[in-house]
Amino acid sequence: MESRTTSRRNFLSLVSMGVPLGAALAACGGTGPTQTGAGGGSGNATTSGGGGGNTATYWYLSTQPQEGVRTRTMERHNKANPNATIEGTTFQNDAFKTKIKTAIGAGQAPTLIWGWGGGGLRSYVQAGAVEDLTPWFDQNPAVKDKLFPSAFGAATVDGKIYAMPCETLQPIVLYYDKRAFEKIGAQPPQTWGDILDLVPKFNAKGIAPFSLGGQSRWTNMMWLEFLFDRIGGPEIFQAVFDGEKDAWNNPLAIQALGEVQKLVKADGFVKGFSSITADSNADQALLYTGKAAMMLHGGWTYGSMSTDGGDFVSGGNLGYMNFPPVDGGKGDPGNTVGNPGQYMSISSKATPEQKEIAKKFFAGALIDDTSAKEWVGTGAVPILKGSDAHFAASKDKDFLTFVYNIAVNAKSFGQSWDQALSPTAAEVLLDNISKLFQLSISPQEFATNMNAVIGK
Repeated sequence: MESRTTSRRNFLSLVSMGVPLGAALAACGGTGPTQTGAGGGSGNATTSGGGGGNTATYWYLSTQPQEGVRTRTMERHNKANPNATIEGTTFQNDAFKTKIKTAIGAGQAPTLIWGWGGGGLRSYVQAGAVEDLTPWFDQNPAVKDKLFPSAFGAATVDGKIYAMPCETLQPIVLYYDKRAFEKIGAQPPQTWGDILDLVPKFNAKGIAPFSLGGQSRWTNMMWLEFLFDRIGGPEIFQAVFDGEKDAWNNPLAIQALGEVQKLVKADGFVKGFSSITADSNADQALLYTGKAAMMLHGGWTYGSMSTDGGDFVSGGNLGYMNFPPVDGGKGDPGNTVGNPGQYMSISSKATPEQKEIAKKFFAGALIDDTSAKEWVGTGAVPILKGSDAHFAASKDKDFLTFVYNIAVNAKSFGQSWDQALSPTAAEVLLDNISKLFQLSISPQEFATNMNAVIGK
């Protein structure tokens, strides 16, 4: 995700509109209708995907510092390819969501369609709006080999690759306050059973076991994503994504749903979590101010806690780990979930010349060493293998190395469910997750409600 000061409020509004946004992850720019040109572009918000034969078009978000990296990357391409340039236009978040949806529907998308993969990409594929990049990747194995294999899941629809994974990856991380564990004389949890055992110990000390911005709903979802994976492996949700009938009714899925309700009933989350929003970073504040012992959240929150949490991070009080295994579970404890990358597709309506420019960009400036170094400078881990060579100079090298190693070792990097599913199914999912955490529906009722929107 991009800077999370706005968190996912804007993201969820995009989902409800049917725009392909995935976490993130990486999506939440500012709001408002203002657009600015970039990289030689006119800055005209009405510019469509046309452009001249020797110019490709590219729209992207104006959130800093990500906008600066994207713009400079495009400028390096243009300098190296003066006869095959890219014209960029930046949009604030609300303007982007409206413009890209309208443009694709009208067959006037920019040459480069930036997004989050998953369910949104699938809708583009079904509409015939994007190019099949499988043959190009087959012809350019060196490009594919530079990228983490785990990033390709959200770029793939029905066995074919329709998007170029790019930019950064952001797994979900289990954060903890070392000071809280010292107060109860315990170690960080090594299993799901340990988590349940720690709950009464923290409550007895007046410390909430887990911070949770439950009003935002997607924060609750991360718990289910990990429990599904740790109990049954990635195959459980894959069946949902593939549209298999009654996939949510898998006994292992029901077990996972029951486990999270067990944690709720044990007062595992801060009191009033359903009224706390992630948009305001209030959930993070509960952790770094010592009111909560742990928090399951995205890798992007490390930077904001470092900035806003006083000496919480710089003083060595923040711990972090991958989600622990569940006793008897089938899932690989090295797996992760979250945002395996951001994605760029090529409009099927672009000219042959524009498509070639886009592919040259994919193979060049988009994944070069300079791009990797700049993304590291924003406090993020690039999607490129070997980008850890740039970590040594960063004050955040330990955290960056931790995230990088998760990506390297993960056999499965599951995309956030509300990104992987269609916009229609994603909204029903978030609504039912909220009800599940509020204990107003049972695991079986959750499964029944979700089975009703499989494939929609």
